[in-house]
Amino acid sequence: MSTTGGSPPQRQRVVLAERRGARMVRTRVEVQQQTEVGDAMVRGLVRAQLGLALRVALFTVCLLGAIPVLFHVAPGLAGVTVLGIRLPWVLLGVVGYPILLGIAWVYLRLAERNEQDFTDLTDD
Repeated sequence: MSTTGGSPPQRQRVVLAERRGARMVRTRVEVQQQTEVGDAMVRGLVRAQLGLALRVALFTVCLLGAIPVLFHVAPGLAGVTVLGIRLPWVLLGVVGYPILLGIAWVYLRLAERNEQDFTDLTDD
């Protein structure tokens, strides 16, 4: 090697694979191959989704079940009319569907968040 009076070239660090990427592959493989760790991760996701579904179902039953209880406790409300329609029919036939749609929308967002958390866990 001959030097021509200049400085030697600067050293560069060569990285073949980052540590994070290696772990990501390992956790995905564990889930795909259904190892103990992967099985535990999938069971955790299923448990989280089941818990969410049960909580949302309980909330929905309590909310819609409160309407008949309300009319039993306060029978005078059953005679109230709104735009010529009795209040129980308005609540159950008209207002109930947008409420169910809203609950379904919230459930969908929360279920997607659980799945995203699971994906983030496997990507760590």
